[in-house]
Amino acid sequence: MPAALTYPGVYIQEVPSGVRTISGVATSITAFVGAASAGPTDEPTMLTSFADYERQFGGLDLTSPMSYAVRDFYLNGGTQALIVRVLHDDATTATITLDGVGSPSDALVLEASSAGAWGNRLSAAVDYDTDRALPRASPPATNPQRFNLTVRYRTQAGKDNFVTESFGSVSTVQGDPRFLPLVLENESAYVRMTGTMPAERPNATVTGSGSSRVVTWIDADADSGSDGTPIDDNDVIGEQDPKTGIYALNRADLFNILCIPPLGRDTTALPSNWTATSPAIYQAALTLCVQRRAMLIVDPDPTWATSIDQAIPNAIDGRNDLNLSGTDARNAALYFPCVRIVDPLRDSRVDTFVPSGIIAGIMARTDVQRGVWKAPAGIDASLNGVSDLQVNMNDLENGQLNPLGINCLRSMGVNGRIVWGARTMRGADESADEYKYLPVRRLALFLEESLYRGTQWVVFEPNDEPLWAQVRLNVGAFMQGLFRQGAFQGATAKDAYFVKCDSTTTTQNDINLGILNVIVGFAPLKPAEFVVISIQQMAGQIAT
Repeated sequence: MPAALTYPGVYIQEVPSGVRTISGVATSITAFVGAASAGPTDEPTMLTSFADYERQFGGLDLTSPMSYAVRDFYLNGGTQALIVRVLHDDATTATITLDGVGSPSDALVLEASSAGAWGNRLSAAVDYDTDRALPRASPPATNPQRFNLTVRYRTQAGKDNFVTESFGSVSTVQGDPRFLPLVLENESAYVRMTGTMPAERPNATVTGSGSSRVVTWIDADADSGSDGTPIDDNDVIGEQDPKTGIYALNRADLFNILCIPPLGRDTTALPSNWTATSPAIYQAALTLCVQRRAMLIVDPDPTWATSIDQAIPNAIDGRNDLNLSGTDARNAALYFPCVRIVDPLRDSRVDTFVPSGIIAGIMARTDVQRGVWKAPAGIDASLNGVSDLQVNMNDLENGQLNPLGINCLRSMGVNGRIVWGARTMRGADESADEYKYLPVRRLALFLEESLYRGTQWVVFEPNDEPLWAQVRLNVGAFMQGLFRQGAFQGATAKDAYFVKCDSTTTTQNDINLGILNVIVGFAPLKPAEFVVISIQQMAGQIAT
């Protein structure tokens, strides 16, 4: 009520309704971890298109299986990807040395923004023509601490395709608003300042003006940048404390799906020889996914199907060798076999690739079209961009793998190549797990993450009936919204879900301990995996 009622009349006040809207989180932000030809290392970077990947991580690269997986993700309906580039510790960073006016010790040394051979395609030029950072033209700079720097990056080796960055009126004086290290840190995607800043600007590499202007580009120091030796298990797994490898994802706010394509690719043969993702990597990744409420997409080893006769036994043995078991396996899904795709970097020849990027894209596409509760499988779950499958299975062969929790990719005539399975790796019939089906597990993870984030306001509120009523109201409104979208089974809300938060869930002892218990139940929609149609002949009209 108002602080003081002093005069006769009507007083108006606003009374809070107690409604705090719970918003559903994203369901298909996909993280990729692996080698790339360029880009920041051990740092999750959010992308919204493959064009973003080309700009920041160098695009398709023959030696980077991750680059193909990201391309396939966007081709199949993906929208948001988190990229974590990893390198071996012997990788080096390219440098550009710009000679100083005085002795060599006055040289200005620029460093590529990340390690790798990509930095060897950088070059720089210096001029004193004008203070280009100023809002209007000015006379040639006479201040010996101020100059203009231009950096260019050759996007493809051997081709004259460049991206250029210009930094006008930069300074060698610390404290100046245009102090070079600060300008490069805030504005450049390609270079950083390294070493000691010289007292004066470097030598100009641009002479003349107008049509007689001549630019002498200073290339990166010879082979100063290197990708080092191929990445291994330790590089991908990384360490939890410095947040490297897969643990770099702990720097990200949210991801829902994790893909770890093969570590490397040998293109001396066709199909390529792949350095498959090891069981050790998958086991560490699965633990992380359980902690972060995410799904792990497990790729088959391409060697499982090199012998057509042994493809099914190899897939069964390979699944068991991964050792992804126990309740954690609810957060993993395995797809078999690999796919055959045209490779534009190998004269458009068809090569074998893992399917994880495609599957993640299909999940994202299904979530948008139907919702996270719909299985990302069926005749609508087409594999876009796929020329063929590594092995084409029939129904009986499919029937050997499906009961073991191995999701099959099938070629279905006019329906094309599609996903024909929707089980988690805990979905083997013998396991009899309540999270046998992928859409049920993903829906549960969605609810958990949404309610976790949407009920933070409850912390430190008085733990009594008014709070319990608010929790029931807000969580119930969220669940009702999902019910109306068709997320749960049941003809009525009572059949579809319940929310309990009262004295039966939170006892006085819980209150004394500062605990509030909320129980949320839901009736999931399970996919019609087996459709049985009974047909009976009519015997005709028989008099009795």
